[in-house]
Amino acid sequence: MPTDLPADLAAARRAAVLGKPVEHSLSPVLHGAAYRALGLDWSYERIEMDAAGLPGFAGALGPEWAGLSVTMPGKRAALEFATEVTGRAAAVGAANTLVPDGDGGWLADCTDVDGVTGALRAAGGYRDAAGRPGVVLGAGGTAAAAVVAFAELGVTGVHLVVRDPARAAETVTAAEQAGLAVEVHRWSETDFGALVAAASVLVSTVPSAALAPHLDVLAGARCLLDVIYHPWPTPLAEAVGVLGGRLATGLDMLLHQAFGQVELFTGQPAPRAEMRDALRAASGGILPLPLG
Repeated sequence: MPTDLPADLAAARRAAVLGKPVEHSLSPVLHGAAYRALGLDWSYERIEMDAAGLPGFAGALGPEWAGLSVTMPGKRAALEFATEVTGRAAAVGAANTLVPDGDGGWLADCTDVDGVTGALRAAGGYRDAAGRPGVVLGAGGTAAAAVVAFAELGVTGVHLVVRDPARAAETVTAAEQAGLAVEVHRWSETDFGALVAAASVLVSTVPSAALAPHLDVLAGARCLLDVIYHPWPTPLAEAVGVLGGRLATGLDMLLHQAFGQVELFTGQPAPRAEMRDALRAASGGILPLPLG
C-alpha cells in the first residue's frame, strides 16, 4: 500500500467489500475488528456492485482507499481489472482482493487460498497431507481456490467429482497451473468410498442434499472442509465427526482469508484473536473457529 500519503489520508482510510448481493457479508465485522485492534480510524463498508460496474468504480477511487474485498459476482472482473496479479490469483482465475500499488495501478490477489489452507491447518487433521491426493466435490470458484491451496499444503494430486465433466475446465486449469495431477470423475459413476479412503482431505462445495445418498462412505474422510456452515452441523460434517474426522467450514475459510486481506490493506500483522472473537460473536458462536 502507498506509504507517502498525506497525514490526514493515512490516518483515516477507506476500504469496502463489493458484491451483489452484499448486505449479509460478514467482512465488515472482520475488518472493523482488525482496524480497532490496530488503532486505525479506518472505515469499511458494503457496496452493492456487479461485475460490469467494478472496473469503473475501482478506477475512479481516490488515494484514501486502502483496498477492496471482492465477492461474487466480481472476482473474475477484479482479476481482469488489475495491473498486477499474484501467481495464485492467476492460477485460480479470480481475485477476491484488490490493493492500490501507489502508482495508479491495482494488485489483485486471491486470499481465498489462505482461507482454505488456514481452515484445514487449524482443523488439526492435516498432518499427513503430503503424498496423498485430495478430493473436491463440485467445480465452482471455491473448488478452484481449494485445488491451488492443496498444492501449498503438499498434496500431490486431486480427484475432482462433478455432475458434468465438461463444466470442470476452469478448476482443472487451476489444478494444473498449481502443479497438481488432476483426475475428473463423473458424479454418477464415482466410487466415493474408494476416493475418500485414499485421500488426505475432502472438500465439499455442493449442497447437502446432493450428498445424502453417499454419507455412509463419505463419513470416512480423515479431514473435511464443508464450505456450508449454516445450519451447522451439516449431515456430512456430523457423519465425519462421529468417526473422528477433523472438521473445517466455510466460516473458518472466511476468517482465514480475511487475515491476508487485512495485512495487504494495512501493512501490519492481522490481529487474529480479535478478528476471530468478533466473527464468533456475529455468527452466534455456532463454531469454535480455531486459529491453529
